[in-house]
Amino acid sequence: MTEQRRALVTGLTGQDGSYLAEFLLKKGYEVYGLVRRTSMPRLERIEAIVDDVHIVYGDLLDQSSLQRVMGDCQPHEIYNLAAQSFVPTSFAEPVLTAEVTALGATRMLEAMRHVCPDSRFYQASSSEMFGAVLETPQTEQTPFVPRSPYGVSKLYAHWTTVHHREAYGLYACSGILFNHESPRRGEEFVTRKIACAAARISRGLQDHLDLGNLDSQRDWGFAGDYVQAMWLMLQAKEAKDYVIATGEMKSVRQFCTRAFERVDLNWEAHVKTKSELMRPLEVDLLVGDASAAKRELGWSPTVCFEELVDMMVDSELARLDRSH
Repeated sequence: MTEQRRALVTGLTGQDGSYLAEFLLKKGYEVYGLVRRTSMPRLERIEAIVDDVHIVYGDLLDQSSLQRVMGDCQPHEIYNLAAQSFVPTSFAEPVLTAEVTALGATRMLEAMRHVCPDSRFYQASSSEMFGAVLETPQTEQTPFVPRSPYGVSKLYAHWTTVHHREAYGLYACSGILFNHESPRRGEEFVTRKIACAAARISRGLQDHLDLGNLDSQRDWGFAGDYVQAMWLMLQAKEAKDYVIATGEMKSVRQFCTRAFERVDLNWEAHVKTKSELMRPLEVDLLVGDASAAKRELGWSPTVCFEELVDMMVDSELARLDRSH
């Protein structure tokens, strides 16, 4: 009888962590989720599965806690999804962002190297590392030019993953994930803000929405699709880094258009732009070429842009119905 696979997931209570945990449970894994001790743990995203996973306490700022957790659960696979992941906050809190996002990944890799070096490690890299893009679309060979403390921190984590793979022979790889959204996206992110505002305005609960740069263009996919790519990367024979994206570029303006159309409204009547919501350094466009992941991992997205926006708006409408 084969041993049940064990996975350790950091960032379990976030958007990606919750989808990944559900995916792994369906695959028959024993799932351990690393969370920080807080007075009010936020478990709403994993409410449906909280009894099926093992909650373990640790902190990416505390090396000893990571080694203790890895020693206790002896994972076959480690998914490092935890980060300070909101780009505007990284400008306000650059040192914290570096401590958690950059050095947190290093602490995870070092803990794995000393405690369970035969595990397989996935690092959540980001398209924000490409920043002021030098070519379009972006591939695994595109140079990195990050334009935010978040992008810089993710790049450090990315290169330390490469370093641990090459220097110590660890199975460690990064998924360079482009924007991926869902109804579980944090309320501070622009896609969730738009979906929420469209729903609330349609019900007379809000009259307008303030946004920053409407011309910013992104490659938006569904988070549920992207966690499958993470898993596929750790099943491959060789540890490699992959771009995960839809290859389709849409602007914030187009996201607004589709979201408000879903509730039969004209977005231009309700959206205002505010200069203070602009980033100090803007990333104008990001669009990925995931052909290597498709060719070598057999991965491709299943949810298109229009379906994603509709899903998010419909979820906000359902949430309002439940609360009223």
